[in-house]
Amino acid sequence: MVIEVGNIFEGKVTGVKPFGAFVALPEGQVGMVHISEVSNEFVQDITAVLHEGQQVKVKVINVAQDGKIGLSIKRLLAPPPRPQKEERRGGPAGGKRPARAAAPHVWQPKAPAKSENLSFEDMMSRFKSQSEEKMADLNHETNNRRGGGYAPRGRRGGR
Repeated sequence: MVIEVGNIFEGKVTGVKPFGAFVALPEGQVGMVHISEVSNEFVQDITAVLHEGQQVKVKVINVAQDGKIGLSIKRLLAPPPRPQKEERRGGPAGGKRPARAAAPHVWQPKAPAKSENLSFEDMMSRFKSQSEEKMADLNHETNNRRGGGYAPRGRRGGR
């Protein structure tokens, strides 16, 4: 029987080393299952999973030109269940920023204060402070968008 990539065999573990296990295949051939190809789970100690004389089902994943045969046990196992979307992200508060609202934040004016018997100077002073607040809010919103904000040509530097 010719050993080709993709073939599946029943074999016997003939030796276990820290890096993998050797498996006897039909016709006297021997292949090796690397420790990373033993299980879908992380394997710290291969002797906890495989031992000499154990019958295993293996898949040929590599046949080198020098005759070395690479085998896998985990490729014959069912794939591990994928975590749900929330679990992969680490939950709703998994260090991620909260999702943006559907509509962008739009500046809303503050309710005007009652102007009972204010002098012209007081009304101008209030208008001026409200205007400065509006401009500061607009600049803050504009400059915090991705890609930087708007800067007049003279302030860009270099031009």
